[in-house]
Amino acid sequence: MNPSGMPLHLAMEATTLAEFLPLTVVHPDAFDPGTAQTPGSQRFAAISRGHGITTNLWGGTFLVEAGARTGIHHHGTQETIVYVLEGEALVRWGEHGASEVRVRAGDFLHVPAFTPHMEINLSEEKPFRWIVVRSTPEPIVVNLPDDYWG
Repeated sequence: MNPSGMPLHLAMEATTLAEFLPLTVVHPDAFDPGTAQTPGSQRFAAISRGHGITTNLWGGTFLVEAGARTGIHHHGTQETIVYVLEGEALVRWGEHGASEVRVRAGDFLHVPAFTPHMEINLSEEKPFRWIVVRSTPEPIVVNLPDDYWG
């Protein structure tokens, strides 16, 4: 063991990696609205190759205004993890959008790859905002027709 309490071989590996992997901070004024979008929402890329970050992930924010809903969409091969920062939403998915789950501030949500879904803001007064992390570095958004669920 070394002074950090970590086994020596792990401490040496972590030290070597730390020499080559810089940390990156992206402040809100640098979030990029030029990322793939879905009607009814606003996505802002924060952690992306577009910011010059070497990564295998995509991270950003997602906003749906009060009383609004997104179009039906999916994210192709990407799995998505969401942390609900503020507000409350109803997320529909499944055959004909018949399945639904309610998420609110403090919740995590996992959306599997290729799962058509839509988000609905349940508040007429406040937007909802999420932190989103996706499993590939390039944003994938496949917007589906409004009548996709029939």
